[in-house]
Amino acid sequence: MSRYAAVDIGSNSVRMMAAEIGHGQTQILAEDRQVTRLGESVFRGGRISKPALDFLCATLAKMAAVYGRLDVAAVRAVATSAVRDASNQHEFLARARRALGTNVEIISGQEEARLIHLGVKARWPRLRERTLIVDVGGGSAELILSQNGQLIDAVSKPLGAVRLTEMFLKSDPPLEEELHRLDGYVREKLASFHKRHGAEKFDRTLATSATAAALVCAINRIPRMKREQADRARAFTGQLRELYAKLAARNVSGRRKITGIGPKRAEIVVAGAAVFLRALETFGQRSLYYCAAGVRDGIIADLAARRVGSELSQLSREQREIVEKMARRYGVSLPHARHVAGLAHRLFEVLQPVHRLPRATGKLLEAAAHLHDIGHFVNGAGHHKHSAYLIVNSDMPGFTNDERLTIAALCRFHRKSMPEPGHAHFQALHADIKRTVVLLAPLLRMADALDCGHGQKVHDISSALRDGNLHLLVEAAKDADLEIWAANQAAEAFRKSYGRRIVFQRVS
Repeated sequence: MSRYAAVDIGSNSVRMMAAEIGHGQTQILAEDRQVTRLGESVFRGGRISKPALDFLCATLAKMAAVYGRLDVAAVRAVATSAVRDASNQHEFLARARRALGTNVEIISGQEEARLIHLGVKARWPRLRERTLIVDVGGGSAELILSQNGQLIDAVSKPLGAVRLTEMFLKSDPPLEEELHRLDGYVREKLASFHKRHGAEKFDRTLATSATAAALVCAINRIPRMKREQADRARAFTGQLRELYAKLAARNVSGRRKITGIGPKRAEIVVAGAAVFLRALETFGQRSLYYCAAGVRDGIIADLAARRVGSELSQLSREQREIVEKMARRYGVSLPHARHVAGLAHRLFEVLQPVHRLPRATGKLLEAAAHLHDIGHFVNGAGHHKHSAYLIVNSDMPGFTNDERLTIAALCRFHRKSMPEPGHAHFQALHADIKRTVVLLAPLLRMADALDCGHGQKVHDISSALRDGNLHLLVEAAKDADLEIWAANQAAEAFRKSYGRRIVFQRVS
């Protein structure tokens, strides 16, 4: 289980999300959104204005401070349509990087569509449907065809609400000829995607973005402050057509009085509504459902799927060479040691929200997994004690003295009794090392048990919460019953250290 942060720098607003992924669930730890209108100056003059960039960077710094306190394993920050078009991209990238403390990627429309699709799939999976997803941002609109949870086709068109407002809607309220030119432009941009998929049937249309939220809130009379209630709410095409006519007939002040339409959204909502309405009519859809997912959700899902950041809790190449050389010196079976190290790292990841140790301590667990059996070189009886002795009295370049003592203590307590007041070696350790050992020793015991036959029969471990208990789901060979039984026996040490029960079971 890991924590990740995502920053989506759009043409109208910037969004940040930090989340923890595990047990098949996503827990949002922090969220923020700020309207920046980055695209306004770009679509008007071709470059990001200094006031817009100053405001954006101040906002990014505040967002970075929030997720910086959450010990996230990785951050991905992306910029979309407005920055793609801006002539001062290099200035933007340099300043945004300084504000965030991490690089910012200018992503393509196709990558933006992919991330939106991943976000929708993570937040509201439609695994047995053919779905049309429409996202109308500030600078572009993405149309995505999804079938059984797989992205089939996607396009990005210059149909964002800020862009279209700057291009066509000069009057307030807009003139009839302005609306006519806007509609013709939207029709033209939708034509190629409609030519490819217009004859196909969709089970439903999902609408994402803040403009979609505002429209669905207005139709369902959901106050803007309760916008989360709009997630998965439905709006019929006829209702959207009526709302569009009402919005287009009013000036900004009048639009702001409509329930669900925010003061800033009122400035660009006519153009956004025009795109959604024309998309529904073009593809013959009776309604749309709002989905609160977006690029930020897709970034989080993508980082988790690729286990980005897991390297922070793994040995460096140099450190791994050192422990493997030491293991070979004392006659350890490297296939077993490497497999236990891999299982220990997986347990460290899966149980991160339970132990909440710094990610770097995972390296010490991995090192101990490589070295826990070196004591057999001295004597098979009490080999855990001999392992600890050899490590304490060995030179281990690449590890600090405290790290070496922690590795030794983990090996000492990987079997038999857990740490007790009578263990002089343990009592001599610093308090923070003691806590690390108490929390990680059960993980090493369970990882070792999962390869008790030295056959590398366990392939992967995932987690699930059931009735308040932790269930670790084991992917293993058919003849791994002994390993799973041994892991459940070793899990008693986990219960004593953590005060909660853990159960290993094979994935059926």
